[in-house]
Amino acid sequence: MNRLKSDFILGALLMPVFAFAQAPSPAEAIAFEQQGNLPEAARVWKAVTLHNPNDAQAFASLGIVLAKEQKYQEAVSAYKRALALDPGLPGIELDLGLAEFKQGSYSAATVALRAAVTADPSSMQAQTLLGMSYYGARKFDLAAKYLEPASKADPSNAELHQMLAQSCLWAKKMDCASDEFRALLQQSPDSAPTHMLMGQALDGLGKTPEAIAEFQAAAKISPKEPNVHFGLGYLYWKSQQYDEARKEFEQELTVDPNSSYPLAYLGDIAWKNDHPDAALPLLQRAIQQKKDLRIAYIDLGAIYLAQRSYKEAESALNEAVKLDPAQPDAHYQLGRLYQATGRKAEAERELAKVRELHQKADEGLAGKMPAPPESKP
Repeated sequence: MNRLKSDFILGALLMPVFAFAQAPSPAEAIAFEQQGNLPEAARVWKAVTLHNPNDAQAFASLGIVLAKEQKYQEAVSAYKRALALDPGLPGIELDLGLAEFKQGSYSAATVALRAAVTADPSSMQAQTLLGMSYYGARKFDLAAKYLEPASKADPSNAELHQMLAQSCLWAKKMDCASDEFRALLQQSPDSAPTHMLMGQALDGLGKTPEAIAEFQAAAKISPKEPNVHFGLGYLYWKSQQYDEARKEFEQELTVDPNSSYPLAYLGDIAWKNDHPDAALPLLQRAIQQKKDLRIAYIDLGAIYLAQRSYKEAESALNEAVKLDPAQPDAHYQLGRLYQATGRKAEAERELAKVRELHQKADEGLAGKMPAPPESKP
């Protein structure tokens, strides 16, 4: 056998050996991960998945490394591929839910975490994350359901209790909210935001004087706290203590000159005190800044009606109806307007609605305060 032929045969025999040696190794990826070299670990895991695209565990491992690198979108894709290959892979729903939560995809996180809780009902981590994801998705009733057992299991976690208290408040579970805020105030009696939230809970329970005391405490602790003077002013306004309310609304404007809520209520107080010329610019400024302030449209409609500016009155009152068609006051004002303009059939229709509608229960301060901010992971 000549030399050239023997070299060819030897090379052919060695090719599979070299190919096998060059195949990506999970052990190599794990070693890089243990060394803290996440980019190299991710590179090798990607190579493993390319070499064996049906390896669910490799995709799951890749997702874990990508999540550690805070590449959550890529991690989610890897976890979903692993889940598609092996739906029974232990812990995959929890890992997927955590990655979705970390990137702020709260609704998607709840889907994965519900499956994780179903797979392991004893997992407090899955229940806690599910509650936090519902909170982030602003589904406060469901958030409270899962955060309550999590909070009981971790009584020293003030952040978790705060989230539960706020969920209960915005889900209108006022007994739960007041209990949680009371416990938080025992831990941090000088927390102005907690006093404010406690005040909202007490107002929701019909304890407006106690709610006022909580807002007064908050204003004393932190007089420049956003919305503290508006909240206190609203409680005074609700109690028909208009002079005290006006002072608080004006004080809120010194803290935030661009706040539309105190403008609307200052306009309402001016209108109630029979000063339409003072009320009108306040109400107009309020709706220029915020288009969904119903009280401002109601008052504007009433003022325009009194001035016989019927077109402007009808426009304002129709806007109030759009914002809440179940409240009778706008229908009543529209009925008066239609009577004044000789539109008898329309007037009868609106006044019939007034008779049919029942005044809604007072929404309380929690429904009047600016909406809670979007949650961040």
